[in-house]
Amino acid sequence: MIDPIADLLVRIRNAAAVGKFQVTMPYSKMKVAVLEIMKREGFLESVSVTEEENKKNIVINISTSKTPSHLRLLSHQGQKIYAKKKEIKIPLRGLGLLIVSTPAGVITGREAIKKGVGGELICEIW
Repeated sequence: MIDPIADLLVRIRNAAAVGKFQVTMPYSKMKVAVLEIMKREGFLESVSVTEEENKKNIVINISTSKTPSHLRLLSHQGQKIYAKKKEIKIPLRGLGLLIVSTPAGVITGREAIKKGVGGELICEIW
């Protein structure tokens, strides 16, 4: 697996496209941080971590009412995209969700603007 966040977004997008609302994938702290933001914003119903035979997995339940129609990775393995606090733009004229990795942790673009921090732009969702 080359890029775990890209894999996460593709699995969620593909599952939502075929009407499957539960996805299981390998565990990582970064994935859980991104998923918790998506859950808080209403795109996911629940996120849980399970352990079987010393392997942790993440079980994701996608929301049926607010299914994400657009998931786009901004920073790739070979090209990281960074933005200062003044350069952060919320997608879809403020209706979308931007996820940013900052020194204050993984937060939304709105929270980064309020806290006055910049960082690596991870993905945009709407």
